[in-house]
Amino acid sequence: MKNEVIIHLKDVAKFYRIGEKNMVKAVDGIDLKIKKGDFVAIMGPSGSGKSTSMNLIGSLDVPTKGSIYLDGKDISHLSESDLAELRGKKIGFIFQQFNLIPNLTVRENVMLPMDFQGIPIWEMKQVAEKILKKIGLGDRMDFYPNQLSGGQQQRVAIARSLANDPEVILADEPTGNLDSKTGETVMGFLEELHAEGKTVIMVTHDPDLAKEHARTVYWLKDGKIEKITKKRVK
Repeated sequence: MKNEVIIHLKDVAKFYRIGEKNMVKAVDGIDLKIKKGDFVAIMGPSGSGKSTSMNLIGSLDVPTKGSIYLDGKDISHLSESDLAELRGKKIGFIFQQFNLIPNLTVRENVMLPMDFQGIPIWEMKQVAEKILKKIGLGDRMDFYPNQLSGGQQQRVAIARSLANDPEVILADEPTGNLDSKTGETVMGFLEELHAEGKTVIMVTHDPDLAKEHARTVYWLKDGKIEKITKKRVK
């Protein structure tokens, strides 16, 4: 159901201690609900808490206080191995720095998330090749990351995020290292995924990107949600 909440951060805070006396409140009591099928932007300047929020939303980190629900299940206190298994199935990550493994081919990079889920190698190859052809990299499967342009590497990162057919795509500054034209192409892919029913969550400092593509925008400041804006869908 489209109005069903898939991720809920309930009164979540994340504090970091620096030295004996200094406490940094990276996220300070936010309540954030993401519905299935939405295109969400987490927006804010450097130091606003958006990267920490991304890590909490993606279950890459656990909160200092509060609860995180994924599909109605409280995952705040799961073990790291259980969290890793859960996010491997539910969430696909697209990182600003691409995070491709340099000594693996394009095909092998896309196969990697499936390998962690114990999928047979023949099936991994089949799925990886299908996704790579879909995003226009069918002729680059045996290339290595350093043989690709920045835009091509980002497309491989998108392909890898889709490997386990996750419900949620979490993109961290997806156009941050790209020129404007290539960035538009990458955003076009994210729009396509959203149109296919994926929940897309984008972390960005670019207000134009957030306003143009996101249906819901959470504006963060000093670790708190300053405002929420929604776009009317025609």
